[in-house]
Amino acid sequence: MTELHHHEREQWHFRARIWAAALLVLVGFGLLVLRLWHLQVDKHEELSTRAENNRIAVLPIVPNRGIISDRNGIELANNYSAYTLEITPSKTINLEATIDELAQIIDIPARDRKRFRPLLEESKNFESVALRNKLTDEEVARFTAQRYRFPGVEVKARLFRHYPLGELGSHVIGYIGRINAVEKEKLEDSDDEANYRGTNHIGKLGLEQSYERELHGEAGYEEVETSAGGRAVRRIKSSPPTPGNSLVLSLDIRLQALVEQLFGERRGALVAIDPRNGEILAFVSKPTFDPNLFVDGIDIESWRSLNESIDKPLLNRALRGTYPPGSTYKPFMAMAALRSGKRSPTDITYDSGNYQFGNHTFRSHGDGLGPVDMTRSIVKSSNVYYYALANDLGVDAIHEQLQPFGFGRETGIDIKGEVTGDLPSTAWKRQRFKNPQQQRWYAGETISLGIGQGYNNFTMLQMASATATLVSGGQSFKPRLVREVIDVVTGERKPMQSNSLPSLELQPEHVAVITKAMYSVTQEGTSTRVFMGAPYTSGGKTGTAQAVGIRQNEKYNASKIDEFKRDHSLYIAFAPVEAPTIALAVVIENAGFGAAAAAPIARRVFDYHLLGHYPSEEDIELTRQGKSSAPVGNPRLAATVAWPGAAEISSPTQPPEAPPTQPVKSPDVATAPGKPKAKLQIKPRGEMQTKRPAKRAAKPSETPSAKQAIKPEPPKPQKGQPPRPKGRGLMPEG
Repeated sequence: MTELHHHEREQWHFRARIWAAALLVLVGFGLLVLRLWHLQVDKHEELSTRAENNRIAVLPIVPNRGIISDRNGIELANNYSAYTLEITPSKTINLEATIDELAQIIDIPARDRKRFRPLLEESKNFESVALRNKLTDEEVARFTAQRYRFPGVEVKARLFRHYPLGELGSHVIGYIGRINAVEKEKLEDSDDEANYRGTNHIGKLGLEQSYERELHGEAGYEEVETSAGGRAVRRIKSSPPTPGNSLVLSLDIRLQALVEQLFGERRGALVAIDPRNGEILAFVSKPTFDPNLFVDGIDIESWRSLNESIDKPLLNRALRGTYPPGSTYKPFMAMAALRSGKRSPTDITYDSGNYQFGNHTFRSHGDGLGPVDMTRSIVKSSNVYYYALANDLGVDAIHEQLQPFGFGRETGIDIKGEVTGDLPSTAWKRQRFKNPQQQRWYAGETISLGIGQGYNNFTMLQMASATATLVSGGQSFKPRLVREVIDVVTGERKPMQSNSLPSLELQPEHVAVITKAMYSVTQEGTSTRVFMGAPYTSGGKTGTAQAVGIRQNEKYNASKIDEFKRDHSLYIAFAPVEAPTIALAVVIENAGFGAAAAAPIARRVFDYHLLGHYPSEEDIELTRQGKSSAPVGNPRLAATVAWPGAAEISSPTQPPEAPPTQPVKSPDVATAPGKPKAKLQIKPRGEMQTKRPAKRAAKPSETPSAKQAIKPEPPKPQKGQPPRPKGRGLMPEG
């Protein structure tokens, strides 16, 4: 009985376990059914979208950047395409080992490795970073055959910016560079974030920066089907990008090339402007730099050597370099005297060779010029006349009369980075300095203002703009570099309107006095020899400005002073006198007398602009050395001269056509081009033709320091002037 009882109990336990197991299985299956229902029914739409997203990748298409050309259609900035080898850090197990293995297949120079490191630090972990640019067809083929070995590494076809003329006009054109962390943060906070997806570069300087919105275009996208390994195998659909608009500049790049050639190895700036509408004809800053250095990223060694150059090739001297105007200030002082009633054209000041103010003697020309009226004061450049005039006007009246000409404020040019310069006043000094003693204006400080010294500091852009305003009878315009914008989709050409400023309403008889005196400077004054034989009329004013001061009893001797402490050579000019079509201002640093260095360049600019003449080789060389006056040799027809950089570009008769609307796609996509392109050229109907960019021939004026000069960011504004202006009280005539 006992055994039977135990047997029944065991059977009962066995059945209980069976039921429990069955119940557990039933519950498990129930949960699976519920989960299946949740995934297949409740989450169907969401998960279906996710699955589709895993299969389909949405890739941004970077738009072609707009072309920049000069007023004659010569391209100054364009694009070419090439393959790049890129690494996505998040998809790479061992980055260093991967690079070493890649180096066995594709040549990876040490320079590229060094450049890769800072780019890697700036980028996000999931973004691809270029390790090598401009791969050859053979290198692309070698990598493609072994791509399976390198997860996270891919070859992409990208557009590269190219500046075919190298250094020529580089401060105006500017350059693009890789988007840094600060710029990326600004883009993320702006409405342009989506438009810059896939874009690695942005305008950093010059017109590339100032007209970024016009040049960049609008990004497109494409949906591609991807394999399990993430490789694109088929394009499903796409929305093409809108290429950036093209810019046509007012610059005449042939004139720009001529001026840069005439400067030689000297430092300085020149701005030439059309007084009738404010168009900039030449915008020169020497020395220059090659913007192509930024396309692939600048290596540390090159950056250090360029940044530390004593010639400061990074500084845009035309826009940001400020100089005492010297005697080129005198025509404006004369106009201030006429407008304020402090002088009439016939009032006489006796120039004895010095001007006594208190216990200080301000010196001038040797034994003096004797009786001087307004015209003679400009023609012979009398310092005493303007010492006395400045004292009679006072600093605040000078400021009030000359600020409307654009001194001491931005001109409004369509390029970023302009500085205001310094047009002193009592209020200006209180704001500039913190020490109460320094804030006080001393009467003796006013005297040197009359001859363009003291606290006066202006850019050549301001000087050229002011000259244009003066000779135009008070009509002024905001200077501009962009002449028109071309919509590459519609072909519409949008002229940039001349932004006229309120007229100064100068009295015609006052303007006639000043312009006649400036004309006489070229006939019997300080620049007579330079403009001898010119078949046109022009007016000008030479200037010689102190770079450093010397003691009152010390005599200036350039041969005994270090080059960087010698006087600056300046010249302002306009032509023709009857109806000016060009006005300019030029400075050559530490070159001495204005008529010896600066004026000869102005003469050759006028010969080119008015006559179409290009100087002879002999004349160019003499001018580069600062040994020329009137042109020598037989001038050549400008249109027939092979100017620096012309060998590798053509000079089209029409402005460039619109670039193709479809940029180059990645070679992973089935429709990608079979081999990398090198340089985009524009053809009708948006067709693409390519060739590899030729290496620009070096200019005769290039030196290693000037040729490699670069500038990653605009230089900081110059610091304030010393508490008291230093000056020897003597300015050479002109």
